[in-house]
Amino acid sequence: MAKQTSKKKAATPKKKRSLGLSKQNKILLGSVIMLFAIALFFSFTSFYFTWQEDQSLLSEFANRNEQAQNLLNKFGASIGHLFLYKGFGVSSFIVPILLFLSGLTLFFSLPKNGLIKKWIWGLLFILWFSIAFGFFAAKWPLLGGLVGYEMNDFLQDYVGKIGVLLLLIFGLIFILVRLFKFTPENVLLYFKQKKTALSEEFSSTTDATDSTDAAKEDKKSSVTEKVKEEAPVVVETYTHKEKIPPIEKEVVKEDNSFEVTVAKEEEELIPDNLDMQVEKVTEEKEETDNLADKLVEDFGEFDPTLELANYKFPHIDLLDQHGANTGITINQEELEENKNKIVETLKNYKIGIAQIKATIGPTVTLYEIVPDAGVRISKIKNLEDDIALSLAALGIRIIAPIPGKGTIGIEVPNKNPSIVSMRSVIASSRFQKAEMELPIAFGKTISNETLVVDLAKMPHLLMAGATGQGKSVGLNAVLTSLLYKKHPAEVKFVLVDPKKVELTLFNKIERHFLAKLPDSEDAIITDNAKVINTLNSLCIEMDNRYELLKAAMVRNIKEYNVKFKARKLNPNDGHMFLPYIVLVIDEFADLIMTAGKEVETPIARLAQLARAIGIHLIIATQRPSVNVITGIIKANFPARIAFRVTSKIDSRTILDAQGADQLIGRGDMLYTQGNDVIRVQCAFVDTPEVEKITGYIGSQRAYAEALLLPEYVGPDESGTGIDNNISDRDILFRDAAEVIVIAQQGSASLIQRKLKLGYNRAGRIIDQLEAAGIVGHFEGSKARQVLVPDMMALDQLLDNEKK
Repeated sequence: MAKQTSKKKAATPKKKRSLGLSKQNKILLGSVIMLFAIALFFSFTSFYFTWQEDQSLLSEFANRNEQAQNLLNKFGASIGHLFLYKGFGVSSFIVPILLFLSGLTLFFSLPKNGLIKKWIWGLLFILWFSIAFGFFAAKWPLLGGLVGYEMNDFLQDYVGKIGVLLLLIFGLIFILVRLFKFTPENVLLYFKQKKTALSEEFSSTTDATDSTDAAKEDKKSSVTEKVKEEAPVVVETYTHKEKIPPIEKEVVKEDNSFEVTVAKEEEELIPDNLDMQVEKVTEEKEETDNLADKLVEDFGEFDPTLELANYKFPHIDLLDQHGANTGITINQEELEENKNKIVETLKNYKIGIAQIKATIGPTVTLYEIVPDAGVRISKIKNLEDDIALSLAALGIRIIAPIPGKGTIGIEVPNKNPSIVSMRSVIASSRFQKAEMELPIAFGKTISNETLVVDLAKMPHLLMAGATGQGKSVGLNAVLTSLLYKKHPAEVKFVLVDPKKVELTLFNKIERHFLAKLPDSEDAIITDNAKVINTLNSLCIEMDNRYELLKAAMVRNIKEYNVKFKARKLNPNDGHMFLPYIVLVIDEFADLIMTAGKEVETPIARLAQLARAIGIHLIIATQRPSVNVITGIIKANFPARIAFRVTSKIDSRTILDAQGADQLIGRGDMLYTQGNDVIRVQCAFVDTPEVEKITGYIGSQRAYAEALLLPEYVGPDESGTGIDNNISDRDILFRDAAEVIVIAQQGSASLIQRKLKLGYNRAGRIIDQLEAAGIVGHFEGSKARQVLVPDMMALDQLLDNEKK
């Protein structure tokens, strides 16, 4: 009976399109990695010849006057010292080899299947050779490196030299078996073949006649057959080795067809290095993912900036230097004088100082002191006023102790403070290279470092300070930072200005960056009554966005936009690219006085929930009393900025700590994000600079109108009876009524998604449904109550209207 073999066609996985590096970027990255590998190779090679001459230059890396003998100068000497001396010794040469192979794989877009395996085995080789050289060549530390020497020393403390040798032998066996497929049978077969070859060579040299040559051939064939019969056939697979016994001749002769099959199997089992290829079948992708990949392949990822593709970001020349001297001037006399006065004042109270150090900032100098042992910190803290008196200076603040350091800080204002210009912080590398969603450059710290924070991670900001201390300038610095970093499609501002003069400069960028209510003429809100509508509208927008996130099965706006850009969300289902929305309120105390709970409730709700969907709040007030900054608001505003205030109580209200009452004004501020308090000199941006920036942006092509927020209808203007005329109803009125009754949820966003309508039209239909008695009255951000229980009741209601 013939053996029937059926070959099942393996399901090959569909080609997955890579959404990572493009081919050009792979070529560039591969080139960089290969060149870096070559640099490492020459550095390592040169190190073994020049390490003694370069030993003294390792600490002089930053000194340009010193030159190393290494082929790659000080870089080569340092990297060679790190890898060969402090690292793994001569086995470190494997690192550039692995890097070069990785770069080659990227450069030619080769399959990456075996690359990880090469790295794993390469690292194992590095470790084994390092320990082996450290064991056998302990007198030459450059062969095994510091790692090899220390590992040997550590292991010998526990298992001795014999134990280390046994471990090295086991490591060698492990490498031979797992990597080179070493087996005893292969070794025996190898030596037998070598023995046979040597005997054949010996016979060929001693036998000269033809008869002896023929005899030699017979002997060779007989020996070969004997070896094949005696030696078991080894089949090597991916994870298993199995011995196949010799096939009996009687079985072969039993059946002709079976004889052919067995002969074929025997022929395939002869090779002793047979590798089984394991093919990993990936799960089939969903239809939506396949469609999204096809769309991305055809059209690329969705680009939200495409509508304003020619938009140009503001250039740095729109900002002023504010003084020719942009650096910090060190006044040695002032430093010495202040130091002596601090030491003398503390000495008068029998407080000794072990060490003192000065850190000069743009407006304040920090003196860090280390008191003698046994001095109580509270004793120094209580001398704040005495030190201020001796120095004859305002704004002295004592930090006892400085967080993370074992020192006490005394902040003393400089006699000649430097102005921190907005231009200097925008041009700083920290801001330019910031990989943040909403980067804000506030100014410079005492150590003269630019403070850049991410508004998206704050997630809301509370600013407070007395009149004229820098709040409005601080708001302008926040808005300027975002204008310099974000495209109009990525962020929108909702500006509330009860003073009516502080934020009017941003009117020019209304159609670029601002958002407003549909029926509002001005994008910048100055009327307190409209503020309430705007805040409730933002609550509706928040709820709508959460519905979109729920439908997209993501957790935050960043994941949602990534999914939308990858074309995995259908715009016909109501999905759209969601820009960040930043709500800025300039004078919050005035709103609380006039509106009270009507303002506090939506702000508290936004502060609690709006972070994940990209709505962030910045609230500024000049009266930080507890009835303005309530406990509910403070709990949801971990990031706070305090300019100078008039009392310690106000400082505690803002920061939950003292210090804001001891600031010197003119932009001197304290910043906290829930942990440490940082003293910062706020960047100064003047009104003419803001005018130039907004004028530059406003002169460019813009959107047709500002971003329209959802329409909000207050309880006193609910619109009942407006659309009660049946003839004026929307043609989709009945469809919308059925959607509402089936879902038992009365919201405009539901109609918008199900019927694919704009929000304004869906809002009008909701008003008509209310007039018809299908849904209840407006209840703020909650969904309306559905008054009709089922479809039968709906049909009866609509039929009664026609009679």
